[in-house]
Formats: sequence, structure tokens, C-alpha cells
Amino acid sequence: MTKEFIRTADAKLTVYLNGPIWDGARAATFGDFSCKTPEAGAEILCKGIERVKDAGLNRIIGPMSGDTWHSYRFVSDSDGSAPFLMEPTNKLHEPGVFQSAGFTEISRYFSARVSLQAATGSAPPESDGFVVEEWDGTDPEALFRQVFDLSTRAFSGNAFYKPISEADFLAMYMPVVPMMKRDLILFARRHDGTLAGFLFGIPNYAEGPNPASAILKTYASLEPGAGRHLAHRFHKAALRMGYETAIHALIHDDNTSAERSAAEGATIFRRYTLLGRKLNG
Repeated sequence: MTKEFIRTADAKLTVYLNGPIWDGARAATFGDFSCKTPEAGAEILCKGIERVKDAGLNRIIGPMSGDTWHSYRFVSDSDGSAPFLMEPTNKLHEPGVFQSAGFTEISRYFSARVSLQAATGSAPPESDGFVVEEWDGTDPEALFRQVFDLSTRAFSGNAFYKPISEADFLAMYMPVVPMMKRDLILFARRHDGTLAGFLFGIPNYAEGPNPASAILKTYASLEPGAGRHLAHRFHKAALRMGYETAIHALIHDDNTSAERSAAEGATIFRRYTLLGRKLNG
């Protein structure tokens, strides 16, 4: 990943010059952004924009640390509750710094919470095309190799998608293995054993060692209905384990899972925005 670091006394920015495709052209991305004041932020964004121009690119997406596999999005609206585990965070003034530099919204997301008692109330229609099973707790590297393979297929059509290597994927996820609970790592398998979907959930350890909420972090499916069955199984498992609420994390506004979250009675508590700027028109 081609990246360059820019630092001043009161701000920092990483410029990634090999970002995803946006509207048919390669974009740079601005990630790892922080500034003590709007003025310091404006100064460093100006430096970053000049670097992108020098590289011959005319599109910038931010905040995004190179691709959507890594940290991206600003918090744009919040109920004031504490950040959950692995949630992006930023200072209140930072989104406005980007907007003052000519960036506009190009994608919206949200996180929502739901009572597990309510979420487990109605089961999805039965399906004979697959079975849902939990991770057996062994060989986490093999687990994430399966997740990587399905993720690359399930997410390849998403906006701003950019592939990464299996080695980079494993480097991201293997450090979280000590925090994982096997009951919250779920697979949907077809009867021939092939993977139809997966769900990665994790306790919200940002609340402390005995959290009251569990995070539905990521799920994807290649089979109609598999995602709904995985989510229902996750909610049931989390309730059985003693958690009170589920967090439906970082969902795109236009994703089918947004409709499912609303149907399960989840309430949005945080919104996020991804910004972009085209330098030539």
C-alpha cells in the first residue's frame, strides 16, 4: 500500500496514493487524520491535496486508511454514548475541516442497538439450503482464511471496494483472536460443505471485562436468506450468554441489512459519513 505521512505540530495525515476506484478512476485516500484546531487541519489537508495533484490523481476519499478493510468514515451524528469496540472515532470539529476543504458526502452509514429479548422474538422462515453452525474454536487461522475467501466474493461489488491479500487480512484479524467467543462466530454451510455465509460477532469489551452488549461486527452471505438466519442465531446466542443488547455495527444506509436491523426493532444511535472531492470538476 503506497502511503506517505504528513505531520505538523498540531495535525497529522496519511496520504494513500493507491486507493479504490471512485466513479471509474483511481482515487487517493486521506486517513489517520487528526488535528487540534480547524486551522491546523486546513493546513495539513492543503499539503495532502498538493501531494495528490503531484501524483497525477484527481480524486480523494476520506477519511479512509487506504481501503474499506481498514478504518474509514467520520462520526457525523451521535446520541453521546461511548464508542464501542473497533468503532471509528474523531473530534467533533474534524468532519467540518474536510467539508471546508471542498469534500462532500459520498456515502452514509449507521450503527443501531436492539434489545436481544426483542431481536429473538421471531425466527426467519426455515431453509433447507444450508445449516448454521458455530465455530468449533480450533485453528483460528483456518477460520479467517475461510472468512477472507467468502468476504472477497461477497464484498467485491460494494462501492469503493479494493482487494487486499490474504496475508494482510490475517494480519488485521489474528490479533483479535483472544477476544473472540466461539458462540458468536457463525457459518452457514450448504449441504455439500461449501460456505454460504459467515457472521463475526464479538463482545463489546469497550464496556469493560463484563460487557452488557455484543457487537454484530460483520456478516456476509452468498445464499438468499443465509444472512437473516446467521443474525437470528447470533441474537439467540448472545442472549443465552447473558448479554442484554446487540449492536448492529457500521451498516451502509442502502444495504439489505439496514432493512433487517430496522425490522428487528433496532434504534440508530450513531451515524457516519464518508467524504470525497474531485479536484478537476
